[in-house]
Amino acid sequence: MAKSGCKQQLAISLLFGLCFPCFLAQTTPSNTATPSSSPSPSPSLSAQTQTERLRIRLAGYPRKHNEGRIELFHKGEWGTICDDDFSIANANVLCRQLGFVSATGWTHSAKYGKGQGKIWLDNVLCNGGERGIEFCKSRGWGNSDCTHDEDAGVVCKDERIPGFVDSNVIDVDENKIEEVRLRPVVATAKKRPPITEGVVEVKYKDGWAQICDLGWTIKNTHVVCGMLGFPHERKVNKNFYRLFLERQKSYFHVHSVACTGSEVHLAACPLEFTKPNATFSCAGGMAAVVSCMPGPLLMQNSALKKKLKTSSNVRLKGGARPGEGRVEVLKDNEWGTVCDDRWNLQSASVVCRELGFGSAKEALTGSRMGQGMGPIYMNEVKCLGQEKSIWNCPFKNITSEDCQHTEDAAVRCNIPYMGLENSIRLTGGRTRYEGRLEVLSSDSNGTQSWGLICGETWTTKEAMVACRQLGLGYANQGLQETWYWDSSNVTEMVMSGVKCTGNEISLSQCQRHKTISCQKSAAKFAAGVICSETASDLVLNASLVQQTVYIEDRPLHMLYCAAEEDCLSKSAAKANWPYGHRRLLRFSSQIHNIGRADFKPKAGRHSWVWHAYITHYHSMEVFTLYDLFSLNGTKVAEGHKASFCLEDSDCQEGISKRYECANFGDQGITVGCWDLYRHDIDCQWIDMTDVKPGNYIFQVVINPNQEVAESDFTNNAMKCNCKYDGHRIWFHNCHIGDAFSEEAEKRFEKYPGQLNNQVS
Repeated sequence: MAKSGCKQQLAISLLFGLCFPCFLAQTTPSNTATPSSSPSPSPSLSAQTQTERLRIRLAGYPRKHNEGRIELFHKGEWGTICDDDFSIANANVLCRQLGFVSATGWTHSAKYGKGQGKIWLDNVLCNGGERGIEFCKSRGWGNSDCTHDEDAGVVCKDERIPGFVDSNVIDVDENKIEEVRLRPVVATAKKRPPITEGVVEVKYKDGWAQICDLGWTIKNTHVVCGMLGFPHERKVNKNFYRLFLERQKSYFHVHSVACTGSEVHLAACPLEFTKPNATFSCAGGMAAVVSCMPGPLLMQNSALKKKLKTSSNVRLKGGARPGEGRVEVLKDNEWGTVCDDRWNLQSASVVCRELGFGSAKEALTGSRMGQGMGPIYMNEVKCLGQEKSIWNCPFKNITSEDCQHTEDAAVRCNIPYMGLENSIRLTGGRTRYEGRLEVLSSDSNGTQSWGLICGETWTTKEAMVACRQLGLGYANQGLQETWYWDSSNVTEMVMSGVKCTGNEISLSQCQRHKTISCQKSAAKFAAGVICSETASDLVLNASLVQQTVYIEDRPLHMLYCAAEEDCLSKSAAKANWPYGHRRLLRFSSQIHNIGRADFKPKAGRHSWVWHAYITHYHSMEVFTLYDLFSLNGTKVAEGHKASFCLEDSDCQEGISKRYECANFGDQGITVGCWDLYRHDIDCQWIDMTDVKPGNYIFQVVINPNQEVAESDFTNNAMKCNCKYDGHRIWFHNCHIGDAFSEEAEKRFEKYPGQLNNQVS
């Protein structure tokens, strides 16, 4: 309603002695009272609501145009919504009010920064079908027990409602900073990414503008470097740049910046913008120039890389891309996770910088990067943002009731732009996540052209690196033949013998042949990949193995089936069947899927093999390997388990089983579920009839041939110390492959013998 309309209404109300409230739809929504006292909307209210829409805007940092902190205009003042009882239904209502078709998510704990002023609504409960947030139940306007630490935000689907003309997306003002870059000036800085030094520029309208450096501090530089993916800043030679910039024309959009140094984005700092009418807004100064120090991951100088070694007390696990993953911290030589209560961008940024990345782009909650195993060490971490390590931040110790692994905290860090995705590409696939791999190569004249990679040695590990380089997540499969993707005219092999560890950030860091050597050099045998945003992650429950281990002397007449399955040692063939026995090391194995995608066998059911003895189909030739090693590393006994029945034995609360072997059912392990091979199942053993008494290391490896993609292969092995006296056996120190520190793992391998007679 226009202001003149309000005046007319006021005049009429005075004339007739009545009071018709202006902006009624905003001040007294029909459904904001509790259910017992909710008044029914009057006809005038409905009419008023149709003419005067509640003003809503998205605000905060850093964000895209279709996401942000929700702010409502009420009683002439902008305010926020508290995240208590917030839901996707609330987000859907708000996104539709903003002109988007629906919501894809919502955020809590002031993810887009803390708002100011009133907290207008709290405990909002929408069913999702309301015309506006003002029609949902709540505590009423201005009635809240929250702080701005609990401001709610929404993420809307980036699709506008057809015919929605009156856009309700009102930004805070046009002076918002979203994109920042460094424009390199020095010739050496331009040659090779990442760009670490240059003039600070901010995106403004259709171009880029500069920031006046009057009052510029090292704290401002720290924030800019963090945004661009760098953990530290360096001093810069201002005199050199002054001479250069005097010859350049600068357009100053920002007049002054006053960061504290703990901000994760320049938009969070107090900024003073240049007035539109100002002729020259940086008298006595020049454009701000920044120099940043890259972390070890991207450091070219190997001597400097050692000097800048990242923390060994924190790591990221389960992420598809560099600088993202579940946060894990080291305490008493054992790795554990961090609970997500009060987890925010400041705490996440401390972790990111500690690991050699920039500030945090996202502080993720609810085990968004998969669940950890083992201890949870920290809760309610409250970093200010300036700390050198997460261990320097205040936090609460965990009690068993506080947190579960479903609440593991994770991060996405800002990383420098390297342009690595521009040197490889996928062609011929049905989606952008799959195809034949082509790499950009240069000849002796510097002419660039696209070529193929020989598929002969191509495995999941190489595919993992390729998918990471392309920014497409995890490798679902690495393919050695791509004849069904023959859509490109590129036919020449330019790379062969590629061998990666799986941790590299680009294929250029992997080993390869100096000269091309490829027996099947036809294009149809070129390497290909299928990438995926999610992957499974299998982990063995080490403590259960330790608790269930025992020795059984089993009569030979009961082992015909096992012999057929090749589950006994070679000496069994020379035994006097059916007389005598074999000595079996038996244990239960509970294999959890803690990843973000179901674990499914690579082979389709058409190629599964029926085994009559156990009346099940084998879906993988080898699912687990069992080995017994002497302390000098010599294998003294072995076993293996084919996945004759890969299924969900049980699941976490609230998760339903999806895989069951019965009646030729589908095989696999659902996220949040586990497959239990009990100790009394055939072949769930090592035949140790020929093993002499002594100290050993027992090892189990899941998915040993890496046939099925996982987000993390370092936790696929489990080891235990083992003492055998000829009659009994003891397991202790059982742990998964990445559970201990490097130092503790080295001590484990050199373990001299059993310290006590205790069986846990």
